[in-house]
Amino acid sequence: MRNTGLLRRLAAILYDSLLLLALWFLATVPFIAAEGGESIEAGSGPLYYIYQLTLLLVAYGFFVGFWCNRGRTLGMQSWGLQLQTADGELPSPGAATIRFFAALLSWLPLGLGFLWQIWDSEHLTWHDRLSKTRLVYYPRKKTPG
Repeated sequence: MRNTGLLRRLAAILYDSLLLLALWFLATVPFIAAEGGESIEAGSGPLYYIYQLTLLLVAYGFFVGFWCNRGRTLGMQSWGLQLQTADGELPSPGAATIRFFAALLSWLPLGLGFLWQIWDSEHLTWHDRLSKTRLVYYPRKKTPG
């Protein structure tokens, strides 16, 4: 077991992004229906802000739900990754919430919070450090045959 590398982490993010995009499409349907089939335009009133909050809550529910219950999203599972605390336990809802919002902050300065892993002695990102969690790679066991 070792902390994961940047490329494996980014591959899981790409996979999860596709899943999250599908969930966002589903969450958008009621808003488009409320607008009579039209898109929700920025600054178009309270519905726009409710829509933005809904998208954030869908992403929050997706990541925090998977992290707290299984320790991995579907993308992480595909790449053999597991989120855990320093004790090897699943993160608490509080730690997962901190990780979620800290990961958003890690993207803001052109992904520097993620790239930080390259220089970090333990290969941890900003959100790993802030949430006191880590992403561990578990190589798949090869089956004989």
